[in-house]
Amino acid sequence: MYYPDEIVEEVRSGNNIVDVIGAYVHLQKKGSSYFGLCPFHNEKSPSFSVSPAKQMYYCFGCGEGGNVFTFLMKYENQTFQEAVQTLAERAGIHLPEAEFTAEDRARQNKREQLLQINKTAAAFYYYMLGTAEGEQARQYFEKRALTRETIRHFGLGYACKYSNALYNYMIKKGWKDDILKESGLFIYDEKQGVHDKFWNRVMFPITDVNRKVIGFGGRVMGDAKPKYLNSPETMIFDKSRNLYGLAYARSSRKPYFIICEGYMDVIAMHQAGFTNAVASLGTAFTSQHAMLIGRYVNEVRLAYDSDTAGKNAARRAIGILRSVNVACRIIHMDPYKDPDEFIKARGSEAFQERIDGAESSFMFEISLLEEGYQMSDPADRAAFIRKMAEKLLIFPHEVERNVYIEALCSKYGIETGALKKMVNSLGANMTPEQLADDHDDDARERRAVRKKNQDEGLLTAQKLLLTWMIEDTRLFKKLEGLISEEDFDDPLYHRAAVLVFEEFRESGRVTPARILSRFDDMDEQSSVASLFNTHIDSDDDPHVMEKALNETVIKVKRHTYELAGARIADAAALQKLIADRAALQRLHITLD
Repeated sequence: MYYPDEIVEEVRSGNNIVDVIGAYVHLQKKGSSYFGLCPFHNEKSPSFSVSPAKQMYYCFGCGEGGNVFTFLMKYENQTFQEAVQTLAERAGIHLPEAEFTAEDRARQNKREQLLQINKTAAAFYYYMLGTAEGEQARQYFEKRALTRETIRHFGLGYACKYSNALYNYMIKKGWKDDILKESGLFIYDEKQGVHDKFWNRVMFPITDVNRKVIGFGGRVMGDAKPKYLNSPETMIFDKSRNLYGLAYARSSRKPYFIICEGYMDVIAMHQAGFTNAVASLGTAFTSQHAMLIGRYVNEVRLAYDSDTAGKNAARRAIGILRSVNVACRIIHMDPYKDPDEFIKARGSEAFQERIDGAESSFMFEISLLEEGYQMSDPADRAAFIRKMAEKLLIFPHEVERNVYIEALCSKYGIETGALKKMVNSLGANMTPEQLADDHDDDARERRAVRKKNQDEGLLTAQKLLLTWMIEDTRLFKKLEGLISEEDFDDPLYHRAAVLVFEEFRESGRVTPARILSRFDDMDEQSSVASLFNTHIDSDDDPHVMEKALNETVIKVKRHTYELAGARIADAAALQKLIADRAALQRLHITLD
């Protein structure tokens, strides 16, 4: 389903983004842009920028960005079509009927049907909870101290003891087997026929970020196995791309999320006022979950169970979060097992104190490491200190590393200079094989951190260059024959660069807001918005700016040559590449 590109562009250009966003956010002009408090995360100092020249917004705090359509979609929870319609009405623009391709129509129709089936199932389960058959389920929720308001808020329900109750209900509602099969709510068996996937279970509807039901989790009421059961993955449900409670947590305006292990922990925490709690959907925490969290916050608190399994899960999650640059702290709940148990015993204020006193994830890892050594034994203590020194190598920056060295020396009674010397010696003397040993978790993390820093440095250079070219279109001519869209090799960056160069070649200018409209996914729009809003340090001295520009171009182009060198087999081509690389060192671009 789509409106023609020319109509979308007419609607976009007919709505000044400063005026639209100014109706929601108090904006003040600073230089060529407007700034205000970000409506997508909690902040005290304005970092939310709206550019009338680019017709874009971007938050330098949380990374949210986009054009006027994106803003309405995120702030008002509208679909793209709804945003176009809202803005068209605002600008007095008549819209034609939306056009569909046959494939678009079929896919959208199936998606809407599956969402409707899940919504109907959620309503059925919620209704069953209130019937006489739901008495045992109601008692279960009452024992867990859930209020009626909380049960209604999360849409909790009950799948009764009859294994075909939902199926019969859906058939009576007119649904057909061909679409019911794809919902994941029923099991089709040649011998036993059709039966419900969930029965005799309390039910937890799972929603997407727009609060539409996409799946379910169910806890058995008796002793049957498995204790917890989730919907299988479907067209609308992907466990690795969703988190329980995210729809509410992202609106909490808190600067961090609290990650729990299960549905009940999330529900208990929300009921207690901690509406920024989320949990993975019956699966281990993955890098996709971490990246999803990173779209909304830059920091998390882990509230995993206090048993051995919970500590091990926390240790794995720390490494995953660190790899995507999300800071992490650990909430200690001892002597209680989980947040639900803690809050029932001690209350919300005591839990907030635990949150405020959450431990550094690195210090937590060291505490877990210590458990494997007998600290009263000199040999074990020495081995522990060496292992601790190796682990400190995950910090690439000396200042950050020294902060942790001082903290560890204070905790374990070690002389600061001695530990620094050991860390530096290990870093200098460990072989590449030791640093990259796939059987060593710390080595893998060191390698991942180093690679991430290298990759981020290159991506930052590419982002900086793209922003520079958009803001100073003279650079397209100055860099002609040297820089092109092919020098931006990250898939998303490349797509954006192709559109940027294409628009400049056609019109001699670049309209970032128009380019953003070419990206359907809102998260992609935020990422592309960051490409067009990378901070460029201004300086009155043009020589300083020229030096920065030349260094950026050289870094980007050198990477292109490195990739080309790995593919070249022809001697003549290799000779040319060597000559080009040599010429790069003599490059000098002027800004006059």
